[in-house]
Amino acid sequence: MGGIGASPCDLDREFAPQIAQLLATPPIQSAQEYHDELIRSKKHDGVRVSYSGKHGKGVCANKDFAEDDVVLKDQMLVGAQHSLNKIDCVVCSYCFRFIGSIEFQIGRRLYLHSIGASTGSTSERHCHGSDVGSSTGSGSTNGNSNAVPQEVIMSLMDGDTSLPFTDQFCLPSIVACPGGCEGELYCSQSCADSDWDSYHSLLCTGSKTEPSRRSALQKFVEHANGTNDIFLVAAKAITFTLLRYKKLQRHPASHESSFLLLMEAWKPLSMGFKKRWWECVALPEDIDSSEEDSFRQQMRDLAFVSLQLLKDAIFDPECAPLFSLDVYGHIIGMFELNNLDLVVASPVEDYFIHIDDLPESEKEEAEKATGPFLDALGEDYSVPCEGTAFFPLQSCMNHSCCPNAKAFKRDEDKDGHAVILALKPISKGEEITISYIDEDLSYEERQVQLADYGFTCACSKCQEECPI
Repeated sequence: MGGIGASPCDLDREFAPQIAQLLATPPIQSAQEYHDELIRSKKHDGVRVSYSGKHGKGVCANKDFAEDDVVLKDQMLVGAQHSLNKIDCVVCSYCFRFIGSIEFQIGRRLYLHSIGASTGSTSERHCHGSDVGSSTGSGSTNGNSNAVPQEVIMSLMDGDTSLPFTDQFCLPSIVACPGGCEGELYCSQSCADSDWDSYHSLLCTGSKTEPSRRSALQKFVEHANGTNDIFLVAAKAITFTLLRYKKLQRHPASHESSFLLLMEAWKPLSMGFKKRWWECVALPEDIDSSEEDSFRQQMRDLAFVSLQLLKDAIFDPECAPLFSLDVYGHIIGMFELNNLDLVVASPVEDYFIHIDDLPESEKEEAEKATGPFLDALGEDYSVPCEGTAFFPLQSCMNHSCCPNAKAFKRDEDKDGHAVILALKPISKGEEITISYIDEDLSYEERQVQLADYGFTCACSKCQEECPI
């Protein structure tokens, strides 16, 4: 990739030594201590992160697991719902549980589709997607929401119309953003406060935000929605670090230099495997290899435009290295290479299945009330919450084409946590592996896809299938 020229970002040159320190692989002892403390604090005593010369870090079982046991429920460090997906479902912006009511979910979706709502288009999203549940395309419906009168849709949203049996599918009440923006809603005051303290206080476009900063944030969000909403997740990673820095700075015992405090604030993100986004993003099928340099240059330029818009909104000179293009590119690259698709199943699906399973005597009456809405929603009557997230422990799991675990949401898993289930018995001390790709592909296809992650797989399946 010799065709990509020097960085257009002045900060890359001005803070080159600090940026190199931020992006350096953490020392093994420091990384081990971080993961040990994370496991203790989250009470994930069934697993441990271990380091070896063979694979670097990996996750091992700290006890025996039977097939289908939950190995880990990992809370995301940073994540976001896809922009287009917000048309189809309303979830808590912090834990990603569905909120409001069944009526509100149905009414809002029909309303937004009836007015042709669109939050912009996003370019391809690149996530290493172990299955976390069913994944349905967002942002479209095959139904005709005009079949339901507008006043009926509004009465569903306002809570004036109740559908039968929805009392068996109660959802948390909606809590507004403390800063007054309409884009973020929550399932509890606790989630609203946590999101505000961790990320959102710097990204809120509500009435309490100073007007010039609010305008700059809106331009950044508009650009991300129109190009690639992975920039929104990268912005959350930067605000997460900035707010941790401010918290460390306020600590009375803190006598560290500003940069050492920034290094400490950055530590959770430093653990993720990173490459520059424009270097590791997969080349689209319609791009010829002779155009690769040009494509990667365009991706870098796109990231630079996004970064400039973000800097206009939240730049902090004390944390200037965070706003370099090199760091921004590595943060986005981390999501390319470490993240799991965020998927939370919709309760609307469970609700309509419940109606369909009713005894005939009750079903006929219930369908008189629910049928028009189901018809209006169409074939895609239930769309899950979908997004991108980085999970600090799951991201430490190594790949195998014959894994002993998988990411999979059970019926009882209602939030955005990553749930890792054992595919077979796992003994204490054994490494826990997942597949980053479709392991049913041919050997050659698997190796091509895994090359994006920077390694050649030599698991037992690959050794068996490797042509001599």
